[in-house]
Formats: sequence, structure tokens, C-alpha cells
Amino acid sequence: MDRRRFLASFASTCAFAPFAASALSPTPAAPARSLAITLDDPEAEASYPLLSADARNAAILSALDAAGGLRAALFVCGKRVDSAAGRRHLRAWADAGHLLGNHSWSHRFYPRTPFEEFSADVSRCDALLAEYAPPEKRFRFPYLKEGDTVAQRDAMRSFLDAQGYRSGAVTIDASDWAIDSRLRRRLAKDPKANLTPYRAFFLEHIAARADYYASLANLAVGRAIPHTLLLHHNLLNALFLGDLLAHLRGLGWQLVDARAAFADPFFDSRPDVVPVGESLVWATARADTRFEGELRYPAEDERYEAPRMDILGL
Repeated sequence: MDRRRFLASFASTCAFAPFAASALSPTPAAPARSLAITLDDPEAEASYPLLSADARNAAILSALDAAGGLRAALFVCGKRVDSAAGRRHLRAWADAGHLLGNHSWSHRFYPRTPFEEFSADVSRCDALLAEYAPPEKRFRFPYLKEGDTVAQRDAMRSFLDAQGYRSGAVTIDASDWAIDSRLRRRLAKDPKANLTPYRAFFLEHIAARADYYASLANLAVGRAIPHTLLLHHNLLNALFLGDLLAHLRGLGWQLVDARAAFADPFFDSRPDVVPVGESLVWATARADTRFEGELRYPAEDERYEAPRMDILGL
């Protein structure tokens, strides 16, 4: 696919065409594509409809185990698991062989936080994760925002290098959190609400974003890469992660362990752009003059999905 055809394809994924059930039917297998599951922000004390925190955690772990013992990466915001329940949940992830990554303690927005405060916040979460002796150290920026200036960007890159951290970057960015928010609001009003439309939109949305970033990687990186999909440790995934994994496999995606994906040298790349952040694939494309002015910013946001969800009554 050349750049013009790709951009046209991208525009079509943003259109608000009426939803069709056939969009969820498996299509003929595409050339081998691979992705790993990564989840952000476990919340051990959060009260959600339908499932307790323990039940949500168990459901997500069960879905991964049922998918052939798939090993994911869980990026931890320390303040959200700073409890006996939180430590119990993290222990379950560590004992099952999943990667535990640092997502800072307070989930601060780095571009508006002084370096000294932000780096201290990262170190505080590092101390919590040390209890689980992770075999490797991966860091993911909150909101995927890595700095608005060269000085800000490079200060954190140097700090993370010195602390032994490697990138926990996302390649397939998405907005599952926005779907989850609407689903929980609906359940708060109607505990017996039909959740099938939320499931359908979730599967469609993730598949569309996966296709987009795979195509963009082929153009901007010049080869297929093992992708890392951004999801969140929330009610939506507790309910439907197993369905999503089966759906992606039906669409020709090979599911791989997170450690295997992160081992690809692409994840050590550092695009020379500011502001820096978003998907690592997106940042790589933005550093390429072929794409100058042709990538939306922010790359993913609730605003892009809201009109379609409104139409569907979600």
C-alpha cells in the first residue's frame, strides 16, 4: 500500500458509517501480523458495577490464561495498588509470569510536571515494583506523553537509562477507556442493560486501530513489527478481553508474549520529535517528512469515537 492509499484507508477508519454485524466476522487470513497485550492502570480499590476488583483482576488473568497462557504486560500506577488488595493482585500477575511495568506513582502529566517531581514519582513506583523482583524494567509514560521540549524529553530519557529502564511503548494506541466509561455509566443507570453493543463496538474499534497502526508501521518503519496493544485493566476488559483475543486471532493476528514483542529492536528507537509521545509507530511516522502534516494530533482520543458511539446509543 503506498502512502496515498494508506492515508485514504486511514480516513475511512474514522468515518461514522452505520455499524454492521458483518464487520465482526472473521476475514481471510492476512499476512502474519503479531501483537502483544499490554494493560495500564490496575485499580485495586475502585468500585465498579457487576464485578468487584478481585473479580475483575481474576477475569482478566483468566482470559489471558485461556488464550494459551498468553503473557501480557501490566503497567502499574503505584497509588492505585497501594493496599493489601493491590499487592495481592500484583502478586497474582507476577506469579503467572506476566511483565510488571512502571507507569509512575501518581499518573502525572509529564509535560506540565517539573522533571524533579516526575522522576521522583517514577522512583516511588519503582520501589513498590521491587517487591516482585521483575526480571526486566519497562516504563510507560502516563497519557503516553514524553515531553514537550527537547530538554524535557532528554532529561527523562537520561534518567530512565540511568535507572535501567527500557521503553514500554505502545505501538497500537486505542480508546478502550472511553468505551469502558460509557459502559459503566450505562450500568449505573440500568444494572441489567444489554452490553452486547458495547462488546461489538469494542471489538470493531480495536481491530480498526490495529489495522491502522500495522499499515503505518509497514510504511514508516519499513517492515512488520511485533505490536504492543494498549488496553486498560477495567471492567470492559474483564468482561470482553477473551472475546477480543479470539476476534483478533480470527482476523489473522498472532498473539505473542509481551516480553517477546518488547525484545524487538524497534522498541529501543527514539524518534527525534517534540512534542514526543503517542504510539511509537506514530512518533516514528511524525519524524518522517513523508508524513509531515498528515497525522492527526492527538493520535487517539475519545473525541474521535464519541460521534459513532452516540449514533449507536452507547
